[in-house]
Amino acid sequence: MPKKSVREMTKLERMRHSLSNRVFRSVLLGSVLLGAICLLIGLALYTAAVARQDISTAFNLSRNASAILAKTADTEAVSREVMARYRSLSEAERADPYSDAYAARFADIYDREDYQRISSVLADFLESSDVYAIYLAMYDPKTDAIVYIVDPEPDPEQHCSPGEWEKVDHEETEKFLHWDGSGMLYEIADTEIYGWVSTAGVPIESDSGEVTGFILSDITLSDVVSGIWKFVVQFAVGLLITVILFSILFLRRMKKTVVEPLNAIAGAAQQYTADKTAGLHNTGHFASLAIHTGDEIENLALTVHDMECDLTDYEKNLTRITAEKQRIHTELTLANKIQADMLPNIFPAFPDRKEFHISASMTPAKEVGGDFYDYFLVDDDHLALVMADVSGKGVPAALFMMMTMIMIQNQAMTGKSPKDVLSSVNDQICHHNREQMFVTVWLGILEISTGRLIASNAGHEKPIVKQPDGDYEMIADKHGFVIGAMEGIQYRDYELQLRPGSRLFLYTDGLMEASDETDELFGSERALETLNRAGDAAPQELLEFVRNEVKRFEGDAPQFDDLTMLCLAYNGPVQPEANNTNDND
Repeated sequence: MPKKSVREMTKLERMRHSLSNRVFRSVLLGSVLLGAICLLIGLALYTAAVARQDISTAFNLSRNASAILAKTADTEAVSREVMARYRSLSEAERADPYSDAYAARFADIYDREDYQRISSVLADFLESSDVYAIYLAMYDPKTDAIVYIVDPEPDPEQHCSPGEWEKVDHEETEKFLHWDGSGMLYEIADTEIYGWVSTAGVPIESDSGEVTGFILSDITLSDVVSGIWKFVVQFAVGLLITVILFSILFLRRMKKTVVEPLNAIAGAAQQYTADKTAGLHNTGHFASLAIHTGDEIENLALTVHDMECDLTDYEKNLTRITAEKQRIHTELTLANKIQADMLPNIFPAFPDRKEFHISASMTPAKEVGGDFYDYFLVDDDHLALVMADVSGKGVPAALFMMMTMIMIQNQAMTGKSPKDVLSSVNDQICHHNREQMFVTVWLGILEISTGRLIASNAGHEKPIVKQPDGDYEMIADKHGFVIGAMEGIQYRDYELQLRPGSRLFLYTDGLMEASDETDELFGSERALETLNRAGDAAPQELLEFVRNEVKRFEGDAPQFDDLTMLCLAYNGPVQPEANNTNDND
């Protein structure tokens, strides 16, 4: 594939990589491959047919010669005599079958009447046929050699004398000596002298069934090879002409039915883009193409036209939706500001009260959250502390939060105990809670002069307390049921004693359930360890330290839940200043 995009290419490069050229090359390559496969199949069939015909001719010639010799000559006697002499020789004596000394051992075989009669019959067959050679021979299994017995070849250079031998493959020896009589008996070999030669023949058997010799006919396959090459050349020329003509015709057809319609669609798409850039709103770019190919390309043109119309409608809707989202974002921003203003957010909270310092923070997971905290003086000696978490997130949770916050404050200001405040708020919410939302609440009322803290827990997280010179510890208070789930729930108060220097830390589940990229939770142990590292830091500094540790732990993971925290530092009752008066009587 080209590294450049089509828009970066020159005109020549675009032509080279065009769809027309690719189709032409594909058709040409496919046709050549198909032609090559047809050539190989035809070549194999042609070669097999010609070779089988020649082998059949040689085999039938050997069989006919064998039948005539069986009536006119004693081939068995001549064969046995030659083989007896051959086998009587030592390996050294038969090492050079072309020497005069070796030939002299079989010279008198020529004078035998049977030899001359056999040679005459075979010479007649050789002269009247197209075989390369026909002769009487025998395979010796011990030496894997073919031993010539009678060869009628008149050419002294080609003639094989009685007893002359050639080395053959063991498989060929076994094949001829153990032929079962079915089919044709032949062997094809590539020889150094004669090239590709096929040897076919029939065995000569004695009355006892012993094979004493073979009438063999050799056919050279050079004519077959020559015919194959002529066939290949003719087929290749015809294939080339056919492929070129077919490719040109196919290319013209493809241009008309594929390339030109696709180029028309591409041109319409470019014009559509140009009109959009210019701010024009024409929707007829693809409808005017008039492509009627009746196939997928026509369907593509119609689909792109539909897409053009849909995009126009989508742009109108997108403009409207964008404006609506902007309006919602503005309203959510305002809701966030209203929610933040609802919560106490001026620190130090009570600058004129030295008995305690208090600070709180809320970091919502969305634009607005469902967590809330609150603190307010019930009277000069009692401070109410609230930490709550509304089910769900977003605007509904924020509305529910503000309603619950007002109810708790109104009930607490009447002087009720925490358990009675929670019971009253629960009954009020359940009476009008059609959306079945609920809220967890921890409510405590601190007697400032003594450090005595009365608290009640409606399904909220456990508070954490640090006494002077001690560590932060989680208080295992008993939880009541969440507010808003069931009417008539009764809650229980419990007492904590704060001493001067104590710290009270309240939080929502967004602290413990904060998670990192691997979904590991921040957890209570890590929270306590973080608080203990902060030690006796001022409440506002402590909250900032914890918030930074949570953000560092979360890393790139998104904030899962609202994170709301409150810290109270109890300093104890303030000692009145001594009044030093001087009496000047």
